Amino acid sequence: MKRREFICMAAVATSGLLPVAAAASEPKMTVHKDPYCGCCEAWAAAFEDAGFAVDVSNEEDMNAVKAKLKVPSRLQGCHTATVDGYYLEGHVPLDAALRLLQEKPALAGLAVAGMPKGSLGMGTDPGASYDVMAVPKNGGSSYVYAAIRPK
Repeated sequence: MKRREFICMAAVATSGLLPVAAAASEPKMTVHKDPYCGCCEAWAAAFEDAGFAVDVSNEEDMNAVKAKLKVPSRLQGCHTATVDGYYLEGHVPLDAALRLLQEKPALAGLAVAGMPKGSLGMGTDPGASYDVMAVPKNGGSSYVYAAIRPK
């Protein structure tokens, strides 16, 4: 049983709500990825485990997806997800995405350039160090939204 299924069942059992009501609150995410990439699957699974309703879309032309969303080329990563009007480019950590969805800033999205070792979906590395960049809607300069540093 998946974590979100358990949470929904627990909510139904304790509150009398219908399962449809519990499922309606899940953030809906579409992950666009290369059909042959495994790290994208791991990243998407982490979001699904956290309660997101994830739809994975295998794309033959990821450049077209990134161009449509206007993801800056210098910030492009492996996969591109869309959720609640934002994009999440590359290996954006779960906590940064949750913060984005809670605060709802005027951004086009968040981006982690490349495929940093130790980022979500890229294994564990206690020395992982990378930046999560915020990309403004108005085309302004991107800035560091979250700095991921060794603990």
